[in-house]
Amino acid sequence: MTGVNGHHRERPLRVAVLAGGRSSEHEVSLSSGRAVRDGLLAGGHEVLWVEISRDGEWRLDGELLSPTPGRGLLGADVAFPVLHGPFGEDGTVQGMLETLDVAYVGSGVAASAVSLDKVLFKELMSASGIPQVDFVGLSPATWRHGHEQPGAAVLRRLGLPVFVKPAHLGSSVGIVKVLAAEELGPAVDQAFAHDERVIVEAAAGGREVECAVLGRLAGAHPEPLEGEAAEALGSPLGEIVFPGEWYDYEAKYSPGGMQLIVPARISRTAERRARALALEVFAAAGCHGLARVDFFVDGEEVLVNELNTMPGFTPTSVYAKLIEAAGIHYPELVERLCRLACERRERLAALRR
Repeated sequence: MTGVNGHHRERPLRVAVLAGGRSSEHEVSLSSGRAVRDGLLAGGHEVLWVEISRDGEWRLDGELLSPTPGRGLLGADVAFPVLHGPFGEDGTVQGMLETLDVAYVGSGVAASAVSLDKVLFKELMSASGIPQVDFVGLSPATWRHGHEQPGAAVLRRLGLPVFVKPAHLGSSVGIVKVLAAEELGPAVDQAFAHDERVIVEAAAGGREVECAVLGRLAGAHPEPLEGEAAEALGSPLGEIVFPGEWYDYEAKYSPGGMQLIVPARISRTAERRARALALEVFAAAGCHGLARVDFFVDGEEVLVNELNTMPGFTPTSVYAKLIEAAGIHYPELVERLCRLACERRERLAALRR
């Protein structure tokens, strides 16, 4: 097997592509999944299309699946869960794939769960000393039964404007920008209608910049490691340009809603800092295979915004475009991810003997 900086032809793989899912990003997942399927087919691999309905049923070619723990998944070498948001990117499906005893693309249970929970992720980054946008995490108890007027402490710490977000949703679903103190309460209540945890974030200036990470890191050390498949690649940086005040759902998924500029229009110093931070964040969260790390860059200041363990995955999605800027085309990208997943399963199996 080869690492992310080298590649040679191995036997074709039998890959179960999982797409759809129970989250609000069901349709986005189907688009990503079809792209992964086509990329694998272009690379000469066999693909099993497993579509997960909005109510959670797994089907192969329309037939209901009932996977058995310990028996793998349809004889596949590896599963590629191209699932976004809850019930797919949050460790739930990863846990099921672990019980099935099948290799799978992407991060494991813990890293997936922590990375999708915006509050836990930011608390972990704080503990790791990583610079990020300031935030306050809220539960219904802390919000509704505080010792002072709701929101006063939040605004005293963060100021205005702030962004109010459900803690576990992706693709900017349920996010509200708050410009005045009286808007905070309704925005938080609206976010609680989507989620049991809410995060309030300070507004950050500068440019929105993203970095794609491909590979794996041992431990929590961000430097490249010796040996095959033992390194991680941080892509060239891309800058997100959009017409509105912030990067909302419409900007992300409407045709012409955003423009990706590669390389990002930032200083060389800030670029080096962001690429190093992307690997540091990837390692600190315990990720594997892939992630997209998002930043705010204002002059020489670089702040981490968030990490996505399974970002949008069509050839025109930001992740794939950034990896392509690193010289890796889409069919090779999806194959490398599958090979990394198989290598990880073999390594973990050896540790458990």
